[in-house]
Amino acid sequence: MKNILVIIAATMALAACTTAERDAATGGAIGAAAGAIATGGKAGGAIAGAAIGAVSGVLIGRATRRGDCVYRDRYGRRYIARCPAGY
Repeated sequence: MKNILVIIAATMALAACTTAERDAATGGAIGAAAGAIATGGKAGGAIAGAAIGAVSGVLIGRATRRGDCVYRDRYGRRYIARCPAGY
């Protein structure tokens, strides 16, 4: 159980401010918890679950927000606008 908490805390601490990175961190935390539960608290299951969850979180997040990108103006304020063609 201690391994699970350490991995979840590390995953959330490394989470950055962009939407894709938040999706990856959330997916990684959920995957780590699920992997640890499925393997009886072993670190290997938590690590595998975190990796699978992070990839899934990014892919699911990208699919639900297709077409919108987050930008920053010259004052550092964030705003959302349509992505350029091809994104």
